[in-house]
Order: sequence, then structure tokens, then C-alpha cells
Amino acid sequence: MTDAGTPQRIQTGALIIIAGAVLLFMLVQARFMLTSLAVAIILFSLTSDAIAYISRLKIGPLRIPNWLASLVALVLISTGLFMLSSLVLSQVNTVLSTTLLYTERVPAAVADLFAWMGPDVESAIQNAMGSVNVSGYLRTVAGQAGGLMQGTVLVILFVGFLFAERLWFEVKLTSLMGGDTARAAQAQRIIGTIMHRVNYYLLVKTVVSAVTGAMVYAVAYAFNLELAVAIGVLTFILNYIPNVGSIVATVLATLVAYVQIGEPGPTMAFFVAVSLIQFVNGNIIDPWLMGRTLRLSTFGIIVSLAFWGAVWGIAGMFLSVPIMVAVMIVSSHVPGLRPVAVLLSREGLPDGEEPPAQIRAAE
Repeated sequence: MTDAGTPQRIQTGALIIIAGAVLLFMLVQARFMLTSLAVAIILFSLTSDAIAYISRLKIGPLRIPNWLASLVALVLISTGLFMLSSLVLSQVNTVLSTTLLYTERVPAAVADLFAWMGPDVESAIQNAMGSVNVSGYLRTVAGQAGGLMQGTVLVILFVGFLFAERLWFEVKLTSLMGGDTARAAQAQRIIGTIMHRVNYYLLVKTVVSAVTGAMVYAVAYAFNLELAVAIGVLTFILNYIPNVGSIVATVLATLVAYVQIGEPGPTMAFFVAVSLIQFVNGNIIDPWLMGRTLRLSTFGIIVSLAFWGAVWGIAGMFLSVPIMVAVMIVSSHVPGLRPVAVLLSREGLPDGEEPPAQIRAAE
């Protein structure tokens, strides 16, 4: 006998699938706007506490008004973003122009790395590399880099609107909760937890990435590489992408070194030095500084990286961990979604509790 509720469950499941497909379509189509908004929210989160602190300061009998603190913060953020965008664009242009000079040497250089596998393999790899449309890829990269300045302007506009709205945020949140101050306070605590964890993650990532980029630049400079500065900047940027970014940065830096040097011995020494830097900073220093702030599942990070990379491209890869942190914290406070938070957390403790003693001993 067929359950009377079966058609309704099928209809509900179909509606959920359709809603998910529509949401995914909107995420893909509006990715430029949404990624800019996500970056703006992160920047607002990073500076919101500082603005609140500055607005409480007094200079003699006068107190710094909130609007002045917000305006100064917006000016500083705008200046920093434009400087960073200009630096990235200049280094991308340097890499592209230099890469064009070495385009003809790349297939032979890559094939030479596999010479130990035999002449047939070397020839096959050289033919495969020769069929790659390098100039087409370079044009694509140049086009994406060209949109960076547009994204910067959009992020600044979003940050300005967020600063303007921050004064009435608590009032709006209480109204959104139907006047329930307890629920509004809980929602504010959840938002504060997300901001704290994301801010600390970005702070640690920035410090570790900057140190790693500087060390890789020093190694590239010691090997007299023309793109030493570009390699250092590229390493700094790619290290924000969890797990995969450091590998990509190391491979690209080694390839650039081999194309310029042309000798396996020095290239291998360069590769070992850069890999050692990435391993120590990424697997020892980074986890030590991060402590128990995130406690995210490694597999969950990979899944989040793959999903947001497919939806939003490179920008999605950079935003994958902050989004995952937000999803995990929100899910941990919604009873029906708590299993999702448990799966995303490292030890199944999304609320930041201490793991059992046997797990701490095994770490």
C-alpha cells in the first residue's frame, strides 16, 4: 500500500531541487557582484571593532564622532585597496610580458623535466605542451586582472554603505526578530563569533603569507631570477587559497626558475628551498598560530574550495574558508542544521569546545 504522504514528499523534494538549482544559477550569474559584496563584508568586519573603539576615544573634552571614524576608515581602506590592486596589476603585467618572451622555451623546458622517463615520454610531453594555446590563456588572465580595478571600486562602495548602516544595525536586527531582544542578542552573538573567527583567520593568513612571500622572494633573488618580486607577490596571494595555493605557487615558481636557468641542478635546489619554506610555514607555523580558533575539517575545506571555486572561480577559492566558517557557526546554532556543523568541524565540536584528551594527545 502506498503511503499517503509519498506524493507530498516527492513534491517537496522536487521543490527543494528546483530551488537549489535556481540559487546556484543566481550565484553563478551574479558572482562579480556577490564576490565584491563578500569582500566588502569581510573588510567591514575587520574594521568595525576598530571604528567603535576610535569613536569612544576622547581628545580632551571632545570625543571623536562615529561618522568621522568611519570616514577615516573608509579613506584608509580605499587607499589600501587601490595600492594593492595596482601592485597586483603591475606584477601580473610583468609576469605576462616576461612569459611571452619565454613562451617558445616552455614546452622544451617542461619536457626536459621528464627526460629521465625516456625519449618517447619527453617527446609526447613536448608535443602536448606545444599544442597548448599559451597566448589564449594569457589573454584570459589579463582580462580577469583587468576587472580587478572595477571590483575594487565596487567593494569600496559596498563598504561605504555598510559603514553608513552600522549605527542602526542593532535596531534593525531587533525589528527583524519581531522585537524579541533575546533572539536579537543571540543573533548578534552568532555574528560576533563569525567575525572574530574570520578576522583571526585572515590575520594569521596575512602574516604567514607575507612571511612566506618574503622568504620565497629572497630565495628567487639569490638565484638571480628576473621575476623575483613577481614570484614573491604571487606566493603571498596564492597562499590565501587553502591547501592548493601553496602547491600551485611552488610549481609555478619552479617552472619559471627552470625556464630562466635551464639547468636541472640549480632548479632542483630552488624547488627544495621553496618547498621547505612552504612546508614549515604552512604545516607548522600556520597551525600553531591558528590554534583552536577554526578547527575546520580538512576534507570540508577541500569540498568548500572545489564548490566555491567552481561557482565563483578564483575569488571563490579565496572566500571558501570564511564562507565555511560562517556556515559552520550558523548551523551549530540551528538544531535542524547541527549535523552539517558537526561534519564541517574537525573533531565534531563546532562550538569551540575542547576535544577529548585522547584526541589532543594524538595531535
